[in-house]
Amino acid sequence: MILHALNDYYRRKQADTDPTKRLPAFGLEEKEIPFVLEIDATGHIVNLADTRSGDGKKKIGQRFLVPQGIKKTSGVAANLLWDTAEYVLGVDTRDKPERVAEQHAAFRARIESLPGTAKDDAGIRAVLAFLDTPSLEALATMAAWPDILASNPVMTFRLHGDLGLVCQRPAVVAAALAGGDEAEADGVCLVSGETAAIERLHPAIKGVWGAQTSGANIVSFNLDAFNSYGKNQGANAPLGKPSVFAYTTVLNHLLARDSRQRMQVGDTSTVFWAEETHELEDLFGEVMRDDPDRGTDALNALYSAVQSGKFTVGDAGTRFHVLALAPNAARIAIRFWQTAPAIDLAKRIKQHFEDIRIVHAPHEPEHLSLFRLLTGIAVLNKTDNIPPNLGGEVMRAILEDLPYPAPLLNLAVQRCRAEQKPTHARAAAIKAYLNRLNRRNKTEREYLPMLDPTNPNPAYRLGRLFAVLEKTQEEASPGLNATIRDRYYGAASSTPVSVFTTLLRLKNHHLGKLGKGRAVQMEKLIGEIMEGLADIPRQLTLPDQGGFALGYYHQRQAFFTKPDTTDNQEESK
Repeated sequence: MILHALNDYYRRKQADTDPTKRLPAFGLEEKEIPFVLEIDATGHIVNLADTRSGDGKKKIGQRFLVPQGIKKTSGVAANLLWDTAEYVLGVDTRDKPERVAEQHAAFRARIESLPGTAKDDAGIRAVLAFLDTPSLEALATMAAWPDILASNPVMTFRLHGDLGLVCQRPAVVAAALAGGDEAEADGVCLVSGETAAIERLHPAIKGVWGAQTSGANIVSFNLDAFNSYGKNQGANAPLGKPSVFAYTTVLNHLLARDSRQRMQVGDTSTVFWAEETHELEDLFGEVMRDDPDRGTDALNALYSAVQSGKFTVGDAGTRFHVLALAPNAARIAIRFWQTAPAIDLAKRIKQHFEDIRIVHAPHEPEHLSLFRLLTGIAVLNKTDNIPPNLGGEVMRAILEDLPYPAPLLNLAVQRCRAEQKPTHARAAAIKAYLNRLNRRNKTEREYLPMLDPTNPNPAYRLGRLFAVLEKTQEEASPGLNATIRDRYYGAASSTPVSVFTTLLRLKNHHLGKLGKGRAVQMEKLIGEIMEGLADIPRQLTLPDQGGFALGYYHQRQAFFTKPDTTDNQEESK
């Protein structure tokens, strides 16, 4: 199903009328090439072009359309007219002179294996002339030479005066495209259902966060234990060469560094696409990424589409696919796969943002991105501290309209207790988790985005009470370095009976320091909150600890929000 959908997407992109969006034909691929050797017709070096852009170690080479690379293993195998400096120039960058000599010889042999029509091309003749007498002395004088020796980068050739590369000349491209049709059909492709030459080793997929930098595979068999019926490697999952090229090309395209159809959530690299050109392909990534301005605009557009049932581009019923990938040694694991009509996914995404919507300070973003939500509950608010599977599981819950994973609540509550402070992201995560749980079980009312004075939940009321007692202490002792929150929050949110008897006794001392009018206001507010409390519980369960955090957060936000005329209990600062 996954490979079939990727294959269909390749066919769609291959037929795109916009050349800049068109994926390469079978036998070609896009490759980042940092350096281009410009040579004249006699093979002499004219220039060493540095295509990189950026600063420091983050320089990125320009991408070019080149003949498809071969699957690299521990042996020596050369690509056609492009490869690393060791293959192209025969320079030893890792103190392995014998192996480099084999690599350079293989590079030349690959070019000489081209059919006669291609070898007669002026560009090929120039490259062969260069390989006969490589001008390494001239290259050594150029500014980029130290970088080449240090990093062994990918290189290729351009004939001086041409705009394109030698490997892009018509005769070479024709030979590369023809090469894909030479293999004999020896099986039935599981994707196309047609008789085709079965691919033995699938090209590497790059761009999955945490996987090997050289790439990894989804379809791979490297031990006898994985083989069946006497078949090995690619024959265990027979896919024709065109289908393998299609799905790997599409995945590498979607996972590319500059792709707008991918996003990173924890250790999960997520890509998405539709069966036809669709507005949701743009909106999906924007609403999830950490870009407040673009995210807000995209979310407004998504809300509009859900309300009207129509998208500006594409039909509501167009199927939309989301694929989440995670590293797994030399392979790529499928974290989850979701496919549904675009309008259904849009509704589920909208519901997620409704679930996490909560009152917040003016300087905080209107909509929390998934990245901000997860980092907000991680230790020290660092991405590296997000549990490995959590991002993927939260995304699955969003797309399948399932309850959020239990670790989301657990981590949010733990961070509130550890730092004695429910924050915007933690309160949003707690509210979202509890509301989905309550909605599913139909046991309790859902929490509102803002303060709900009528909510009867004891834990929620205790959280509100704790916030009021803290506010009373702050106003009674201005400039206080530490409040009851710093000392008692953890115990109050887990074993409230052991703490609140002391806090309620201390409140009279704090109220006595306030002005008469303010003391009456605060005492009245305390009374209204405690009126719905029949008893103070001995212990609070994890969901109730979440309710406590929400009550505290809501009440604190209400203190610093201008009061409504109908809400006299929400006092101003």
